[in-house]
Amino acid sequence: MTPATGLRRSAEERREDVLQAALLEFAMGGPERTSTSDIAERAGISQPYLYRLYPTKQALFLAAIERTFEKVCALFEQCVGDKTGQEAREAMALAYSELLSSDRTFLKLQMQAYAASTDDEEVRKVTMRCYARLWDEVVTLTGMTTEETREFFAFGMLCNVAAAFGLDLVEAKTADKANGTNTYAELFAQRLLGALVTETPTA
Repeated sequence: MTPATGLRRSAEERREDVLQAALLEFAMGGPERTSTSDIAERAGISQPYLYRLYPTKQALFLAAIERTFEKVCALFEQCVGDKTGQEAREAMALAYSELLSSDRTFLKLQMQAYAASTDDEEVRKVTMRCYARLWDEVVTLTGMTTEETREFFAFGMLCNVAAAFGLDLVEAKTADKANGTNTYAELFAQRLLGALVTETPTA
């Protein structure tokens, strides 16, 4: 629950409090297993007041998805700076792998968005729109071709899975410098094969 500060907070500040709470709750339970009462409690407000800020749980989940993708766009813009081309691509690959390693809420919320997109048309549309904006941002920042951008996003999705599996992403931080997607894909395949080899047979 958000601690009281003794100061009256504006509606916009409360909206941000609720959104931050929602990011945590939705990351853990997804839209189906997350209740607005849990979000309200974490945000330190009443449930009726939450509905004054966000009319439905769906609206709040969609806002959480948008914030998740906005975070990546902002991160890429910040880390690229004046860099272009391959240098910009390497900076983004490094920043993204570090984000996955340091922020499990980000990773889980992103996965929840993809999972919910399989059954919910509204979630699907918002997630696709956010993904398209991210794609455009990457192209704008780097000037990469469609093929290069596709490879970069494939590398990012591979890192998502690796992070979800708890695999070490240190190797991914430098893999993009040397034919990144293929290089890290080979390392990833080795980890999976290792998991098969060490798998304990069930009785």
